Amino acid sequence: MQSLIISPAILEKLQSKHSVSRREIEQCFENRMGEYLEDENEDHQTDPPSLWFIAPTNCDRSLKVVFVFQDGNIYVKTAYEPTRKSIELYEKLGR
Repeated sequence: MQSLIISPAILEKLQSKHSVSRREIEQCFENRMGEYLEDENEDHQTDPPSLWFIAPTNCDRSLKVVFVFQDGNIYVKTAYEPTRKSIELYEKLGR
């Protein structure tokens, strides 16, 4: 995915803190079945808005992916294994 942008600092954090690779994030975008949801947490408000979704990798590892869509590119902010609360919210609103 050429339009997927992950800064070196974010990629380092994803790998060291969450053990998430770029390829896993790409797989989540490829395997996504639901909608993108807007991150409504006041601490995470951005312009354009942060969006998120939950999807499996090809190895069936679920990840919550948070990103900003701008100028035809997807800028990844973070990705990690979702909490039960996030999963329930996504199943209710995103599917």
